[in-house]
Amino acid sequence: MSHLDDMEKRRFVTVLTMTVALGLFACAGVRGTGDLGIVIERASGHALVVETTTNRRLARVGGLGDLSHASVVYSRDERYAFVFGRDGGLTKVDLLRGRVVRRVVQAGNAIGGAISQDGSLVAVSNYEPGGVRIFSAATLEPVAEIPAVYGEGQRSKVVGLVDAPGQQFVFTLYDADEIWVADVRTPSTPRIRKFKHIGRLPYDALITPDGRYYIAGLFGEDGMALLDLWNLDAGVRRILQDYGRGQQKLPVYKMPHLEGWAMVGDYAFMPAVGQHAVLVVDRRNWRQVARIPVHGQPVFVMGRPDGREVWVNFAHPRNDTVQVIDATGRKVVKTLKPGKAVMHMEFTPRGEAVWLSVRDADKVQIYDTATYERLASLPADKPSGIFLTARAHKIGL
Repeated sequence: MSHLDDMEKRRFVTVLTMTVALGLFACAGVRGTGDLGIVIERASGHALVVETTTNRRLARVGGLGDLSHASVVYSRDERYAFVFGRDGGLTKVDLLRGRVVRRVVQAGNAIGGAISQDGSLVAVSNYEPGGVRIFSAATLEPVAEIPAVYGEGQRSKVVGLVDAPGQQFVFTLYDADEIWVADVRTPSTPRIRKFKHIGRLPYDALITPDGRYYIAGLFGEDGMALLDLWNLDAGVRRILQDYGRGQQKLPVYKMPHLEGWAMVGDYAFMPAVGQHAVLVVDRRNWRQVARIPVHGQPVFVMGRPDGREVWVNFAHPRNDTVQVIDATGRKVVKTLKPGKAVMHMEFTPRGEAVWLSVRDADKVQIYDTATYERLASLPADKPSGIFLTARAHKIGL
């Protein structure tokens, strides 16, 4: 009898211990980060921490500075967001605790940033002073600075900063008409390779999802500049000679973001600058093969993760609309009206839903990509960029 009593006691202690432990986990809010993300509230210097499994807000984080042109990258464990503000602020946010870990104002005017292949370094591209500054992702302590010096000691604005395989950062010098590749395997002394005379006023850039091609758009002339990162000795070559800002007759209300290109199989779906069209380009030779008429001037042209569809939003004054293009048939199959000023779109990692920031409605609208039905609507103060943590594992995002 006493033996059974001892067994019952041990069983009771085990159950009690497990119950207490589970209770502690619940109190501590222990959870994963794979379904989290950040929504920028551009007017107020705040960011929302959101969850895509149940479509809800988890926290609101303030003190992030000027977010009028903000972007976000993530630590490789998806716990920390690095927020780049227009005022030169670099802020590390803990998603699980919903608070700022550290903030530094590292420049007078910044345009974005990137995180290195191994996740140890965060780089920021700056307008003032022109150049790139590199920080420890763990502490935000400065590691290196790359002044964007050209000509007779002039400094250029830096745009189009992305991470690349081989522990590299790639960026363009707007004023100098150059692309630089920085090898940061020795972080304190980056090795720089410069490519000059790439075309006039490179205003933005992207890197293909496989990390091979870096493409800069040109504001000062038509065409684009392509650099094959697998073969740097080949130098920069010009592609899409009829694409760009230079010869456009229509007014351009907003230059499209090149990182919003949709890469679907062998084709790139890209916004036509100043036109009501999406262009289809064969990635094997970088030649245009089709032109799809759309509602307005495209800003983001984004591929659903499975590649079956391409979603498009538009510049003012037609920015209350989102259109869906069938990637195979290359035609618009659905038109949605989420509200005025649709600023950004972000697909959930497997593409079953898409999140849309609707600035003038102060809402984030969430749609089912199979039925096009609205799943949820979340309040947000002038939302703009939406950045989900799946970006942590994608090159150039």
